[in-house]
Amino acid sequence: MNLISTLIDKITANNLWDKEFVLQRNEFLKEKGTIDTNLYLVVTGSLRIFVVDEFEEHTIRFGYKDNLIASLDSFLNEQPSDFYIQALKKTTIKSISKKKYLSFINSSQEYKEIWLSILEKFVLQQMERERDILTSSPLERYRRVLKRSPKLFQEIPSKYIACYLRMTPETLSRIKKS
Repeated sequence: MNLISTLIDKITANNLWDKEFVLQRNEFLKEKGTIDTNLYLVVTGSLRIFVVDEFEEHTIRFGYKDNLIASLDSFLNEQPSDFYIQALKKTTIKSISKKKYLSFINSSQEYKEIWLSILEKFVLQQMERERDILTSSPLERYRRVLKRSPKLFQEIPSKYIACYLRMTPETLSRIKKS
């Protein structure tokens, strides 16, 4: 059972989405220094979540069809975030406010358990990603992401995948060819 699909279906069945809107390619959903406490469903298209240091951008995560995304730090603590969320192509999104979402989650033990399981999986994925970046070769990182998220390579341009994998686009291209 896909817990995210189950959660999306429950939100949709209860008609809880606040609005649906379209972002054009390269348009920002969220910029650094802003507070965003909404949860988003990617209906079509794709987005990236990234931070910028003084030298370069660092892609943290992607969202594409049927993914839930958020500036999770801002969603949880209601403070400004250093994250940007940007459309990589024309993207249709639905949103639900934190207040409405938490009211829904707290209305049922089943929903609470689904949400907790999703958060646990997310934390484990982030830990695995961090370990990979720190200890794995570029080839190993590529193989793990390909195994874990094959759809990523169909939805996201290679230059952003390379950034996510902490390698140059040229290195990613060589790995994909070999």
